[in-house]
Amino acid sequence: MIGRIGSRGIAELLGSWHSGRATSGGLHQAVRQLVLDGRLPPGTRLPAEREFADALEVSRTLVVRALDLLRDEGFAASRQGSGSWVRLPGDRAHTDPGGWPPSTPDLINLAQATLPAPPEFTAALDRARCRIPAELGGHGYQALGLPELRERIAEHHTRRGLPTNPRQVLVTNGAQHAFALVLRTLVSPGERVLVEHPTYPNPLQAIRGAGAEAVAVPMLAEGWDLDLMSATLQQTTPKLAYLIPDFQNPTGIQMTAQDRERLVAMLRRTRTTAVVDETLVELDLTGRTPPPPVAAFGDDRVITIGSAGKAFWGGMRLGWVRAPEDLVQRLLLERAVMDLGSPVLEQLVLAELLADPEPALRRRREEVTGMRDSMIAELAEQVPGWRFRIPDGGLSLWCDLGTPVSSRFAIAAEEHGLRLVPGSRFAVHGHLERYLRIPYALPVEQHREVVRRLAAAAGRFDGMPDPGPLEVPIS
Repeated sequence: MIGRIGSRGIAELLGSWHSGRATSGGLHQAVRQLVLDGRLPPGTRLPAEREFADALEVSRTLVVRALDLLRDEGFAASRQGSGSWVRLPGDRAHTDPGGWPPSTPDLINLAQATLPAPPEFTAALDRARCRIPAELGGHGYQALGLPELRERIAEHHTRRGLPTNPRQVLVTNGAQHAFALVLRTLVSPGERVLVEHPTYPNPLQAIRGAGAEAVAVPMLAEGWDLDLMSATLQQTTPKLAYLIPDFQNPTGIQMTAQDRERLVAMLRRTRTTAVVDETLVELDLTGRTPPPPVAAFGDDRVITIGSAGKAFWGGMRLGWVRAPEDLVQRLLLERAVMDLGSPVLEQLVLAELLADPEPALRRRREEVTGMRDSMIAELAEQVPGWRFRIPDGGLSLWCDLGTPVSSRFAIAAEEHGLRLVPGSRFAVHGHLERYLRIPYALPVEQHREVVRRLAAAAGRFDGMPDPGPLEVPIS
């Protein structure tokens, strides 16, 4: 077993799992979807039947029947005296990233917005392989990161308008690792962390795992509600804020330079530190001159985290923290509890890629623009009732389905060979059931088939009301 979820926790995850009439079939489907989208990992022990029923305000018989259905399908197991726990069909011991069961040949996974490695990766790997013998005589532990890579990351920030020296850089095992390290260093259990709503799910899990409380500030159709954010900062006094100003995940919106300056002024007034996630910053599809990094308006109040996962390749599992030097030293001391550094070969590869990154990044942006436009065209043709804002960048569309069916739609899509993450996964406390994230980071030749399956699943929800007009141009 990897842990236990209490009755309150399962009730929060399930949220509004039925529409007026609670049934065992409905509960079975809702719990099944929690397993499929990774919110109930395999091995998680479920609450006792009576405790489960009391939390949902339903009969124990209903819960027993729902668990029977889950066991019949292989999504739960039970043993006398040990209760019930989550499993995956076929007793498979391993899952792919994100908590999904292993893919079948016909299944298309839209749970992850990721790209394959670019052509430049192979040449960078060849150059790095030639250099690895020089590293083999040492111990191989580089808790701060290879000096050369730290220099390249610092130069990359400086070129973007944020003067940085290598002593301000700590190499990590991805942006998620970077954020978890910052949380562990700066936030104590019970303290608050301000987040956007919607936001990327993995940081929400990290905040909960740190025993902290996420405080959500809703996004507007056109971007950030800085008036509401200012009021929330003053009223809730969060210890930290986690923000994605560059192609916000999942909405794809980019914060303007004017709003960035205003944001940092608010952070200073309330003495709040912000973690700015720049994972998607290189996937700018606007063609415009990008605004300065947020930290350029206030180095003292902004920690920047980044990743090679979206721009280059997630398989490297490398990211970084860019912060004041004294904080980098604190992070280094805290890191020893978690790990002792990132792999050397991968760091050499990334250093090679960052030596002259713009040609590869320019081709990457052109590729992703074609993917985005192709997916938009297919959706407009096959599911014209869906509404979405054309994203400024990133790898996905944030679609308004017009009615709160996102979790049920994800279940229906699974039957048509698609894996989706419902909108509720991007919320602090559930909700967002009108929305669905649709990644377009797939080969263009797959887009028609993807949307055909989406349309087939949508056929089960005919008669959905029109979502009404939005305040920004949509397609």
